[in-house]
Amino acid sequence: MTRAQDNPETLEKLYVVRFGGENASKSRTNTWNALCKNWFPKWVDESDCVLELAPGGGEFINGVKARKKFAVDLNPKCQELMDADVEFHLQSADDLSFLKEMKVDLVFSSNFFEHLSDSNQLLKVIEESFRILKPGGLLITLMPNFNAVGTKFFDFLDHTLPLTPISLNEALLISGFQIDLSIGKFIPYSATKVKFAIPEWVVRTYLKLPIFWKLFGGQMFVVARKPV
Repeated sequence: MTRAQDNPETLEKLYVVRFGGENASKSRTNTWNALCKNWFPKWVDESDCVLELAPGGGEFINGVKARKKFAVDLNPKCQELMDADVEFHLQSADDLSFLKEMKVDLVFSSNFFEHLSDSNQLLKVIEESFRILKPGGLLITLMPNFNAVGTKFFDFLDHTLPLTPISLNEALLISGFQIDLSIGKFIPYSATKVKFAIPEWVVRTYLKLPIFWKLFGGQMFVVARKPV
């Protein structure tokens, strides 16, 4: 049986419904601008080779500064949203055969693992990421924390694999990674139904105040490292 997220045409319609509102779109843009400028530089160097899994609108891979950028997605529409310096590959994230072993400094995924079919596919994606990373390279993941959002996780039609920091870290550890950082509650779960556009300065302020993460955070942020 084909899932909604496996059909590019259905996925495109789904995202129009989910992110089509002006306030949601502006909030998403402002959030990613703040993250790329004020959060990710802690882990991304301009000399790095970076791969994003399932980049969606390309907010991270287009916004981050890096020497070489790759992106993989099963949705052909994604390629149209990538900047000219992003090398896009239309394929599944559990097959990164276009990349040689120990080539990449950073693999990033945002709101992707929850769309995978099951834990076996998750492990394949993580194992492929491990293979292509250089020793000391990072796998960084931003995704819903089921412990924090509960049944709201299923408010999105294409969410199929609920994970918690414990289960995600378990998958990373058995795949050979070590955990550098695991934040169970980081940014809010969703900004798809906001009454006004969230300004970039609000996001910047939020990132500086971890006390608010515990109150409003619904997504976890995990940094895993391939041992040297």
